[in-house]
Amino acid sequence: MNTTNNTVLITGGTSGIGLALAKKFLHADNRVIVTGRNQEKLARVQADFPKLVTQMADMSRFEDVEQLASQFTDANILINNAAMQYNYDFSDPTIPMDYINKELQTNLVGPLLLIRLMLPHLMTKQTAAIVNVSSGLGIVPKQSAPVYCGSKAGFHLFTKSLRWQLEDSRIKVFEIIPPIVDTDMTRGRGKGKISPETLVEEFWNGFQKDKYEMAIGRTKLLVFIHRFLPKLADSIMRNGL
Repeated sequence: MNTTNNTVLITGGTSGIGLALAKKFLHADNRVIVTGRNQEKLARVQADFPKLVTQMADMSRFEDVEQLASQFTDANILINNAAMQYNYDFSDPTIPMDYINKELQTNLVGPLLLIRLMLPHLMTKQTAAIVNVSSGLGIVPKQSAPVYCGSKAGFHLFTKSLRWQLEDSRIKVFEIIPPIVDTDMTRGRGKGKISPETLVEEFWNGFQKDKYEMAIGRTKLLVFIHRFLPKLADSIMRNGL
């Protein structure tokens, strides 16, 4: 995959993995658009990186997704990174029902709708790519985040199916499967985190070589254990890392 002179649209690009990806693509002479739900964060990112294009968008809102697809038709690389995670007991009646909808819309439905709307534009490009950021928790779940894990498992399987459907087109479909990364979403929990920059460096090497499914860091070991010793993988991941 060519890593320069692209127009890259990154959802959830104001912090963490998304911002690290934005900086990497920006420094490699690409035009980069980042989206976010928080106007203050978008303004800070714009101030820090004036060459970035910023766009307010909530992936759980179809109107915002539709606007992205119609506004950035020149993008030839789409990176679906926006995500949210709630940790709770699913049987707890005090948990707002909206938690379920927000996670599924942000992590799964929104990205699928954006891909569907962007495909006609991507089809016209000489080179194009879709990069979906899933999670090791979509391979082996943890007990405390059933909806998040389910959404990422769905995203993982969707990505593989989409890759098969598009294999005769000019659109390459990549998947990043991260371990636990030191981001706002994981603040205050987990151990053995890697930095977003470390993840992006590993992704960058695979992206240049057309490595379509990239388990990053310790996720490579998790995938291996899950394949041959699934019960062990479950026991490792059940209570989180």
